Amino acid sequence: MASAFTIIRNGRLVDLRRRQTVPADILVDGDTILEIGPPGMEAPDGAVLVDASDRAMMPGLVNGHVHGHGTLAKGLVGDRWPLELFLNATPGMTGNRTFEDKYLNGVVAAVEMIRKGCTACYDLFFEFPLPSRDGLIALGQGYRDAGVRAVIAPMIADYTLYQAYPGLIDAVPDALRADVMAFRLAPYQATADAAEELYAHWPFDRDWIRPAIAPTIPIHCSDEFLIRCRDLARAYDLPLQTHLAETKAQAVLGLRKYGKTLTAHLDSLGVLGPHLSAAHAIWLDRDDLSRLAANGASVVHAPVSNMRFGSGLAHLRPMIERGINVGIATDAANSSDQLNMFESTRLAALISRVQTPDFESWLGADEVLQMATAGSARAMGQHGVIGEIAPRYKADIVFLDLGHINYVPCHDMVSQIVFTENGAAVDSVMIGGRMVLDHGRLTTIDEKKLRQDASAAAERLFAANTAMRAFARELQPVVGQFCHRLACEPYHVHRLASPREA
Repeated sequence: MASAFTIIRNGRLVDLRRRQTVPADILVDGDTILEIGPPGMEAPDGAVLVDASDRAMMPGLVNGHVHGHGTLAKGLVGDRWPLELFLNATPGMTGNRTFEDKYLNGVVAAVEMIRKGCTACYDLFFEFPLPSRDGLIALGQGYRDAGVRAVIAPMIADYTLYQAYPGLIDAVPDALRADVMAFRLAPYQATADAAEELYAHWPFDRDWIRPAIAPTIPIHCSDEFLIRCRDLARAYDLPLQTHLAETKAQAVLGLRKYGKTLTAHLDSLGVLGPHLSAAHAIWLDRDDLSRLAANGASVVHAPVSNMRFGSGLAHLRPMIERGINVGIATDAANSSDQLNMFESTRLAALISRVQTPDFESWLGADEVLQMATAGSARAMGQHGVIGEIAPRYKADIVFLDLGHINYVPCHDMVSQIVFTENGAAVDSVMIGGRMVLDHGRLTTIDEKKLRQDASAAAERLFAANTAMRAFARELQPVVGQFCHRLACEPYHVHRLASPREA
């Protein structure tokens, strides 16, 4: 009978506080860290040995916000698209997917994250016109087969982009308006009922694939829908995530529609709370931050997509000063171009340096690495479970090759993980006590077959969505001009790197 114990020897544990590595052995019982001790510590007879010689051991990175449905659409995002043009084009990038396609979305995302040192993610998964059990199972099984932990939140709404932005449909040319108006999501009751059915009969082991809920963007949801999402989160003890004030256009429209900021409106509906994580959270004012802090909510920072779409630069130091938990994320493979948490973590630190000359308030390497691990874990509702290498935590460990040029020489391990590491030195990855990447070899998935299957699926989907992409191109000038005008309207918060006279 195989031993339930694994002993990791000869490795060096990353110490955030001391910003270095220290020799340590780690004893794992099944999927959980039992003990951390000095080199040569005792282990049960028959324990499986993992030799971590010349390896640094760090917690697996935790991706606090990703969209698995975008993985097979990697590379299709326009070169100069703000978020609204991306949303306009989404049906042409992600339409006509089979359940096998949804499965491949999950596997490809998982493999990329594993190879780049990420062991868990919070996936906001979209299906049109409403979430389905088969679609959820396809995506979740993809993550499960690859060996990655995931919190999966059906991303739901009852208003399309064209309905959510007042006046946008009226700006659409007559020849296209009927087709735009015909594009509808399911009524909120049907969508919420479909989501509740998933939660009531969750098909996965929650240690690996956990449920959540994601009303996508506040202005894309009726108040009745947001309240129903709030109630589902409470009834089923679900994390809830939404895209909060991601763009200036959203912030302007929120103030116009509700007579208060988007955050204040969510607060008035009782949506804020420790279960809530606010993705992006760029166009927030001091009162917004105070509301999030008072309710124990988290923020998930996605610096790559924030800049990719020109949405703005979230200001994290005021959040941290108020005690708000902050996590880090990549966003989708088709909105940030890759699922590299090392890149997102590095940019989180660097952006803080161009927002103020007060260098004492810049984000330190230790702070952003904590955000990318324990911070994201807390935002996912996994505090005390993942995000640290410590007793009683899951054994989710990334092994970095200290012989890699990224660490030659090595003076400050934490600083070099944040500012030097790009994923190239990831040698091995353990998730739940199991080596899913072993000295560069993926143990869970046949990567050659995956590459063939994913390439064939992407080629087929590209052809199948030709008409939808053409339709989006016809709408692009209208949507672009409309949202640019909104972005140029006055707002009491400024989060662009450009002069205020936009």
